[in-house]
Amino acid sequence: MRLGINLGYWGAGMDGDNLAVAQEADRLGYDVCWAAEAYGSDAPTVLAWVAAKTERIDVGSAIMQIPARQPAMTAMTAATLDSLTGGRFRLGLGVSGPQVSEGWYGVKFDKPLARTREYVEIVRKAMTRERLSYDGEHWTLPLPGGPGKPIKLTVHPQREHIPLYIAAIGPKNLEQTGEIADGALLIFPSAEHLEETALRHLRAGREKAGLTMDGFDVCPTLPLALGDDVNALADVFRPYTALYVGGMGSRKQNFYNQLAQRMGYEKEAAEIQDKYLAGDKTGAAAAVPHSLIDQTTLLGSVERIAERMTAYAEAGVTTLTLAPAGFTLDERLAALRAGVEAMEHAGLA
Repeated sequence: MRLGINLGYWGAGMDGDNLAVAQEADRLGYDVCWAAEAYGSDAPTVLAWVAAKTERIDVGSAIMQIPARQPAMTAMTAATLDSLTGGRFRLGLGVSGPQVSEGWYGVKFDKPLARTREYVEIVRKAMTRERLSYDGEHWTLPLPGGPGKPIKLTVHPQREHIPLYIAAIGPKNLEQTGEIADGALLIFPSAEHLEETALRHLRAGREKAGLTMDGFDVCPTLPLALGDDVNALADVFRPYTALYVGGMGSRKQNFYNQLAQRMGYEKEAAEIQDKYLAGDKTGAAAAVPHSLIDQTTLLGSVERIAERMTAYAEAGVTTLTLAPAGFTLDERLAALRAGVEAMEHAGLA
């Protein structure tokens, strides 16, 4: 099992600290550094800056949002970053959610699976550097009846095949991800529930494509916090968990709430959502069960974190992405180093 880090969103006043975290991860031998985007910082700009300030670590988008860019633009960006970084780029894609897609980008959040499949097909075709033409439900290239003509990418990526990941939560999306991608980006993963909530669906998609799980990167992100008081550490993540389970998306389209239900927290997920959507964010955070937080984070001593890492490795995780938590840069760097120590303690390094 390999280790990665996730810097999350940029522009929150910790940009210098985030760069220091990425550089320390590079020094420690972490495999990949991911950056996210929503409706603030964009991922490619951040990744270009991080790549320019590091030497070995891969940089990946977790995620570049599908409604934000035409697929040919994404292919251009991926090829450019792969060339500039000497083959260190990983392309992570996702459909975002209905509020961001329709409210920020003005793109209808309809048929996300079909849209993702077409998007991936176009991106991959463009990066082969053959002349680009495509006849689909959501994209037609070139547009018929006009001056457009098939064009080929002029940039030469460093590699013939840039690893492509998809952020997936629901069963159908997970199955399609197994079928068409090189890896899956997972959030709120529980080692105890990973088989039923994710892996069996990914495996079904791989089988549909005539493939096995060999070489497929199962890549969940977990916050990591180092300390002796596990309960106090868990309380730090209550607002974070309540935001996703209670407030991400609408009442009918909250993928994280549905995931919590599939993990056995039906009643609790409903209560968190009711309170959050009613404006009671404090009550929503208080309603998050300690066990849900503990199952989806890495908390405690190096030894305790090592035990949890072993459980994830045994469950089938191939790249464990850490979000090192702390109120100061020193605390975040200590958490980063603890991740390596825990891997060594568990015999996974």
